[in-house]
Amino acid sequence: MENTKLYIVATPIGNLEDITYRGVRILKEVDVILCEDTRVTSRLLQKYDIKTPTLSYHAKSGIAKVEKIFGLLEDGRDLALVSDAGTPTISDPGMLLLKQIREKFGSEVTITPIPGASALITALSVGGISSAQFVFLGFLPHKKGRETLIKEISESNRTIVFYESPHRILKTLNSLKSALDDSREIVVARELTKLFEEIVRGSISEVNEYFTQNQDKIKGEFVVIVGAC
Repeated sequence: MENTKLYIVATPIGNLEDITYRGVRILKEVDVILCEDTRVTSRLLQKYDIKTPTLSYHAKSGIAKVEKIFGLLEDGRDLALVSDAGTPTISDPGMLLLKQIREKFGSEVTITPIPGASALITALSVGGISSAQFVFLGFLPHKKGRETLIKEISESNRTIVFYESPHRILKTLNSLKSALDDSREIVVARELTKLFEEIVRGSISEVNEYFTQNQDKIKGEFVVIVGAC
């Protein structure tokens, strides 16, 4: 299995044109593409006429699937890891697989990043809030530790960025409204690079009021940026 490769390939977060030439080439050249959801990835593969076989790997994949991936690597197969959208392993189940591959094979498998889209960086690039120093929290916990984290956000002297789902965004904005000084600037970005992309800026009370009054816009994945105190 000398020189076997695993490529971490960033895919578009919405607009299918947001993939690099190198990313397309690698997806065509590898032996198997590991996908969070093969149905989602198939749309990208069809657009670029990529015929490479796919294999699912997601948060609920068991040890049998991991051993199958190990077997492919042991047979000298080059693999690409993609997520449904954006950069794999960033708030993504691919991180566990990457850790397992490193522990199992060490330097026998060359792991190569193929950079590209990331909702985190995309939101920061247009947010208008300083990113000289920022802390990324991934997805906030649903219950345990949530209120403690909200308190830490309220006291942070660095920009804070996190992801949120449409099911919890109003609850999160209400919690932030209770915790933050209203002078703090906040940005909520949704549906980035898609047809209904929207970036809402203002104080926490202004942003909270906007989504409270426009609940038809609570769709898609959200990136929340909170300016430093």
